Amino acid sequence: MAQSTIGRVFNNWITHVGAFLASTTTLIILFFLIFNIYANLDNPYVGIYVYLIMPPILLIGLIMMPVGMYRTWRRWQKTGDLSYRKWPYIDFNKRAHRIPVIIFAHIAILLALVGSVVGYQAFHYSESVEFCGKLCHSVMEPEYVAYQNSPHARVSCSACHVGAGAGWYTKSKLSGLYQVYAVNAKVYPRPIPTPLRNLRPAQETCEQCHWPEQFFGAQQKQFNHYFYDEANSHWPINMLIKTGGGDPKTGQTAGIHWHMNIGVKVEYIARDEKRQEIPWVRITDRETGRVTLYQDVTNPLTEEEIGKAEAREMDCMDCHNRPSHIFYSPDYAIDKSILTGQIDHDLPFIKRVAVEAMSKEYKSREEALMEIANYITDFYRLKMPDFYENNRVRIDKAIIAAENAFSKNIFPIMNVRWGSYQDNIGHFDNPGCMRCHLGNHKTDEGITITHQCRACHSILSQGSGDRFQISVTQEGLEFQHPEEIDEAWRDTGCWECHSGVQP
Repeated sequence: MAQSTIGRVFNNWITHVGAFLASTTTLIILFFLIFNIYANLDNPYVGIYVYLIMPPILLIGLIMMPVGMYRTWRRWQKTGDLSYRKWPYIDFNKRAHRIPVIIFAHIAILLALVGSVVGYQAFHYSESVEFCGKLCHSVMEPEYVAYQNSPHARVSCSACHVGAGAGWYTKSKLSGLYQVYAVNAKVYPRPIPTPLRNLRPAQETCEQCHWPEQFFGAQQKQFNHYFYDEANSHWPINMLIKTGGGDPKTGQTAGIHWHMNIGVKVEYIARDEKRQEIPWVRITDRETGRVTLYQDVTNPLTEEEIGKAEAREMDCMDCHNRPSHIFYSPDYAIDKSILTGQIDHDLPFIKRVAVEAMSKEYKSREEALMEIANYITDFYRLKMPDFYENNRVRIDKAIIAAENAFSKNIFPIMNVRWGSYQDNIGHFDNPGCMRCHLGNHKTDEGITITHQCRACHSILSQGSGDRFQISVTQEGLEFQHPEEIDEAWRDTGCWECHSGVQP
């Protein structure tokens, strides 16, 4: 009777549908797992299908099977037949019981193995760059493209945005639920706002690779600028950046990385959500406990504003706020293309023409690429026809470079341009360091946060041709502006004139 009972309770449409779903999805998952091992698929949709969509369907099928059997058994109980009122039993002495149990056990083991492999793969797939960058297409396209051309292109997205441990993994997935809704409902902002409020502290991510306490000395870096004149004149500035760092135990803490809470704790209050206006800074010496408070004397916070505000402890992201998603201005992008030979340096006016073509407003990437090509071509064809006829290959090469620079830095669909996100490193076309080092922040005693250029860098050489200068002392050179503006550069921030296009 037990064999008949088990067989009959299994014979219902809910259980049959569940069995069909479970068996079919298991075969599909196994097929794609094996296929992926040998074919090494690189398609985000396959990953979503195998690791995120199919497992829930498999689980639903498995749940439907006992649910259908239980409903059938309960229905029989109501018929009054005493033979169906007892729970089915299993007797291993009976071949009719033993074989189904063995088959069921093998299937259960297979499903458990498939489930564990799929669960493991789903975890890693949801942490992959492919999942983060390719899944949402236009929404994450700017960040994904910029990431691929960044210094962190070989660091996974999750290493910075999630980090190790189950706690932050859970937080990131919970915050991602709204993001999934926003993408599907098309209610996401354009561009995506920053800074991210739920980002893991930098000390738990950045400092897994970068360790300020082990940094010493300075770094040499050359900044290459090209004029907007006919010759695209080159104006390099070779600097020694006083990165610094060090261990407070050795008394060597110095330089820019002095800010990184090595020997001191730096806190600030920002007036705006983007943390670009900082009127209040507090520094605590970790050894002595001495506290120094600076306020912007030109626009200080009131006592009420200070009481309501929450002071943020400074970390890597307050300066390196665009470590992997950098959108370069047309000015910088074309400078880089000329420097690396993607654009011939001796093409007349190419810097000015390429920047003008890149910086125009376009509705789509396709329109931009077409109009950039037309703009550069028409300039030479109409204004320099003889030169155009003799240098069409070089001009076409410059057009391709300008189009590539546009594609990597400007994304019309998401309203992302070079000015969409402030980059706090330096102070060329964004306030950056000068948010605190403009000379306006003072203590009650009149002590000012330094505004001295040499506090952070020294100029080793600058200029070219007849105006080339090289330092013969450790002090470095005094900055010389490429164009004659008298002493205006002392009182005017670089970013007030340099906006990423021709000043």
